[in-house]
Amino acid sequence: MHSEEQHIVQAIRQGDERVFESLFRNHYQPLCRYATTLVNDPDEAEEIVQQVFIQIWERRGALEINLSIQAYLYKAVRNSSLNKIKHGKVRRLYAEEVTALTSQSEPASEMTFQNELQKQIHSAIESLPEQCRIIFKLSRFEELKYAEIAEHLSISVKTVENQMGKALKIMREQLKDYLPLVIMFFSFLIS
Repeated sequence: MHSEEQHIVQAIRQGDERVFESLFRNHYQPLCRYATTLVNDPDEAEEIVQQVFIQIWERRGALEINLSIQAYLYKAVRNSSLNKIKHGKVRRLYAEEVTALTSQSEPASEMTFQNELQKQIHSAIESLPEQCRIIFKLSRFEELKYAEIAEHLSISVKTVENQMGKALKIMREQLKDYLPLVIMFFSFLIS
């Protein structure tokens, strides 16, 4: 890694937002294109790249890059993409098993289960801080992209990314006991 890159890593470690933003702007689009080749979904690819940058920023104090910054970023996006693919396969298998089991159960108990799950999801969403809740609903229910949400709310894309990260973290924590079922529920909503 040459001295300019060492300076960039050091500045990010010290919390220099301008340097981090510059790194983001310079690498975001190429990384999204690369992630799209791995996951075959441009929206999911954007989310993966955004999450990589969020993690870098959140863990900036311990940031260690031995190769070039570009190589580090591509490796991080590749690993995140592969994890997403693996997680998707597990999720699909689990959903198939649950679907097979629920198709054998009584309709009344299935309806009760769905109602309980909807209540838990609604409660978790409503417990989010106001801005997180609004951004989460616009992203997940209105299916707006981060840039569209930012424009709609007159905030930066980075703020949207941070708020979505916060919302997803809170939702995962509050719904951890229901997570496999929540995934199945949202997949039914989408299909």
